[in-house]
Amino acid sequence: MTLPILCPHSTGKPVAKLNRTKENPWKLKTPPGTSEYTMHVEEKDGKSVLICTVGKTILFYDARCVDDLHAMLRASGEWVELGGADERKPAKEGTIEAWGRSANNPLGGWYGLKKGLRGRFGVYVPPLMEALGLCELEHHPKGNRIRAK
Repeated sequence: MTLPILCPHSTGKPVAKLNRTKENPWKLKTPPGTSEYTMHVEEKDGKSVLICTVGKTILFYDARCVDDLHAMLRASGEWVELGGADERKPAKEGTIEAWGRSANNPLGGWYGLKKGLRGRFGVYVPPLMEALGLCELEHHPKGNRIRAK
């Protein structure tokens, strides 16, 4: 499956309201419900960044990924498999994970910002999308999918 590539930022109107701080983060669970983590937003070097804290591990994602992913899912109109792989492993083609690191996405590469910990986009960003009311997300032990609302 080839996922649509488009940039929703031409309107200048963000879809998602990303306003949670470190003191009041989103409390999320991975799609199968097996791991808990938090996410919040901070400004770093003039850029809005999602801070994902999983135990003692901290991952950073460019916050525009939420609007970009939502636009891609809307354009697709279908369920898309999440995937989920760490940075050193290849992502399965046609998955959210592959799209989140593709040179063909609106960012032109990785939404993950911390070298060595740029992967797992397909694991940690979709539950935030669900919490924001932007998508439907499956919660099976494996093979979960997402689609835009």
